[in-house]
Amino acid sequence: MTSTTADLRQAAAWLARHGLTGTPPTPLLATRLAARRRARGAGLVLLAVLVIGAALTQAYEQLSTGRFGGSGRHSHLPPLVLAGLTVGLVLARAQLDRWVRRVDRQAALTLPRRVAYPIPLDWRAVPGRPHAVYAVATLTGAVVLAASAYTAPDAAVRYGALVLLIGLLGVAAGIVVQLHDILTRPIVADDEASLTADVVLRVEDARECTTPVVLWSLPAVLLFGDGLGWWNAGSLVLVLGAALALCLVQRGSAPAVAVARHATSPR
Repeated sequence: MTSTTADLRQAAAWLARHGLTGTPPTPLLATRLAARRRARGAGLVLLAVLVIGAALTQAYEQLSTGRFGGSGRHSHLPPLVLAGLTVGLVLARAQLDRWVRRVDRQAALTLPRRVAYPIPLDWRAVPGRPHAVYAVATLTGAVVLAASAYTAPDAAVRYGALVLLIGLLGVAAGIVVQLHDILTRPIVADDEASLTADVVLRVEDARECTTPVVLWSLPAVLLFGDGLGWWNAGSLVLVLGAALALCLVQRGSAPAVAVARHATSPR
C-alpha cells in the first residue's frame, strides 16, 4: 500500500490531535493509519450486513409461521442463516485484523533501521485497566442475556440463543488474540518520535478492540420469537448501559499519547 497526499494530510491531523505537532507525517505512519481507517469502515459495513440479514431473516420467519398468511410452520432456514452470518462476521473481522498487521509488517520492511527499545507494555497500560474491565463486563452481560434466552420454550429462540453464545465466544476469543498481538508485535519505528507514534497506535488499537460494539449488537439482532419482551428490554438496557459506561471509561482514561510518553520515558 502506498500513501497518498490525502493520507499524509490525515496523518498530520492525527499527529496534531495527539499533540505530536513536532513529528512529521511520514509515509509509513500515513500508510498504517490509512489501513486502520479502511479496516474500521469495512467493519461497520460487516456489522450493517449482519443487522440487515437478521432483519430479513426475522421477516422470513414471520411469513413462514403464518403471521402474514404463511404455512404456520417454523423453518430451519432462519437459524442456519443467522449461524452463517455470525460465523462470517467473526471470520471477516479476523481477516481485517490480519490485513492491518500485514500492512504494518510491510511498512516496517521499508525502514533502513529499526528501534530496539524494550517497551514494557501490558494490559494494565494498553488498553488500560478501565477498558479491560469494561470489555469483560460487557461480554458477561451479553452472555447472561444469551443464556437466559436459551430457557425460552420456543425452539427457534433456543437455537438462536445457541448461535448467539457461539458468536459471543468467537468475538471474545478474537479480542484476546488481537490484544496479545498488539502487546507483542515488533516495533515499527526508526527514531524516538516514530516510537511514540507506534505506541500511541498500539494504545488506540487496543482500546478499539476492547470496545465491543459487536457484543452490543449481537444480542439485539440475532434472536427473534414470541414472548421475548423482557429479553428485548434487557438487550436495550445492555446497549444503553454499555454506551454510558464507555463514555465514563473514556473520560477517566489517560490519553493515548500520555501512555506512550510514559512507556518510552527513561526508567
